[in-house]
Amino acid sequence: MAFKPNYNQQRAERNRAKQAKKDAKLSEREEAAARRKAEQDAAEPGTQTVETPAEKVSTP
Repeated sequence: MAFKPNYNQQRAERNRAKQAKKDAKLSEREEAAARRKAEQDAAEPGTQTVETPAEKVSTP
């Protein structure tokens, strides 16, 4: 005799697989975006912003 199907467990496994696939796709997209940003920054070295030190406020 076969086992009785456990639908809740099967659904949980499908949901875990779906979430893992979404996470993998998201991380792949983030890596691609970071790679494009790095290439863009390397291609345009003169357009980077320069941070200036904050003005000091003296108290009397």
